[in-house]
Amino acid sequence: MNSSDRFVIKGGRRLMGEVEISGAKNAVVAILPAVLLCDEPCVIENVPDISDVVISLQILEELGAIVEKLGPHTYRIDATGIKSTCVPYESARRMRASYYFMGALLGRFSKARVSMPGGCPLGARPIDQHLKAFQKLGAQCKLEQGMVDLSANPLKGNQIFFDVVTVGATVNAILAAVKAEGLTVIGNAAKEPHIVDLASFLNSMGADIIGAGTDTIKIRGVKYLHGTDYPIIPDQIEAGTYMVAAAATGGNVLVKNVTVRHLNSIISVMEKIGVQIEADEEHDQVRVFTDGPLIKTNVKTRPHPGFPTDMQPQISTLLCLAEGTSMVKEDVSEQRFQYVDELRRMGADIQVDGKVAVIEGTGRLTGAPVKACDLRAGAALMIAGLAASGVTYVEDIFHVERGYSDMVGKLRALGAEIVKETHPDEAEPLLQENAG
Repeated sequence: MNSSDRFVIKGGRRLMGEVEISGAKNAVVAILPAVLLCDEPCVIENVPDISDVVISLQILEELGAIVEKLGPHTYRIDATGIKSTCVPYESARRMRASYYFMGALLGRFSKARVSMPGGCPLGARPIDQHLKAFQKLGAQCKLEQGMVDLSANPLKGNQIFFDVVTVGATVNAILAAVKAEGLTVIGNAAKEPHIVDLASFLNSMGADIIGAGTDTIKIRGVKYLHGTDYPIIPDQIEAGTYMVAAAATGGNVLVKNVTVRHLNSIISVMEKIGVQIEADEEHDQVRVFTDGPLIKTNVKTRPHPGFPTDMQPQISTLLCLAEGTSMVKEDVSEQRFQYVDELRRMGADIQVDGKVAVIEGTGRLTGAPVKACDLRAGAALMIAGLAASGVTYVEDIFHVERGYSDMVGKLRALGAEIVKETHPDEAEPLLQENAG
């Protein structure tokens, strides 16, 4: 991946057609480390083609797992011969979710050494709640020279209550507790769909987990986990991103391979903005289109089942195209408004005060050179570029490729004029050719 790559988007085209949603990034980055707990090989299906998956598979191989690609989105992973319990710094620093290897290695070997994670720079996002969970299960935790050292002899079930709702710590607590002796009860647990998917994956191997998707999860430790063949759930955030892109361009798009109930909060907010959505649970798809002006509304991010923080930049971009004043309150992630300065370059009228953004809908955006500061910010800037007049250049696209599979290909199939430019001046002729 070249850090100088960029997307070049010629806006003003309505998105039309169908788009197939890939497996969920937030689920797969938890499930791949969870394979370490299995005492037999596993087959994982519906794996998205994103850079976070590439890094996760690379870490598994570095630890000694055998990874075999069976198809475009299917992998067979044999982690039975793993000897190493150390995730190298160079690999871990490239991905936030590398911290899930802490819980998985600790759960299997009663010890782990993992570098402090990298990934999107969304505020401090400390791992204190993760370490609290490990300590409750009997682990000793040390932080030295950027590495987290964990050891236990052995892990034992216990009551864990999180001070705040945290997806990452909930995942790590589950991973560490699955083979711990006795009963673990996790209170104030996160309820996101990818938490449920991780528990379903582990249960398919013989784990004893109940309550995933509620705020209390009970785990009775087991000694052995057998192999399984498991498909990753569809990505609710990727689905929401294409839904917003369709609305922002005044398009008509059928978004396929979704779990409709996972999209309820997104659908609810988009309908308030005046977007038409036809949900079809029987066929796992939603149709998104607009037949009138976009309407101002107020949005507040909340842990699931509330409106997801990972959709906040995208919905804020849509509100820039609405009529009137909207307010967006961010109650989950710190520094989630870093993208606002970039949207202002495109003509957005947004003022941020702490956790609140006030958006004066201008009804239009103009193409400009912008930079993605994180994964979802990058997606939002792409949506802005699709809806804007003129040409938009999105830099630092490695953030986007962490979590979206073949976004350029999928958008082009919907009629967007977009190319990925690897060398200077390569994209402009392509766009002129397309325009002709």
